[in-house]
Amino acid sequence: MTVPLYQAKAEFFKTLGHPARIRILELLAERDHAVHELLELIAIEPSNLSQQLAVLRRTSLVVSRREGGEVVYSVSVPEVRDLLLAARSILSGIIAAQGELGDELSVRRA
Repeated sequence: MTVPLYQAKAEFFKTLGHPARIRILELLAERDHAVHELLELIAIEPSNLSQQLAVLRRTSLVVSRREGGEVVYSVSVPEVRDLLLAARSILSGIIAAQGELGDELSVRRA
């Protein structure tokens, strides 16, 4: 039995539902990173980083490879960058609209 598209999308967005996974994807969308680099850039325990990378690997959003003694991660789907930029744009629009509503409410109180 096939999974309906809306259900697959919901599962996909659940994968993105952790701040550390979003930050990992943001960094990997810029360039490939070794694990030690990710640890330096994200305030997270090594075991938690490992867990979050495992989730992203299981969903095929990232891939890993060995380079010398290091494990290097990269985004496997280039469109992830577009998705992250779209999320930023959507959030900017929401914040701007809320700001305008707040401004309007402040004017009406006067």
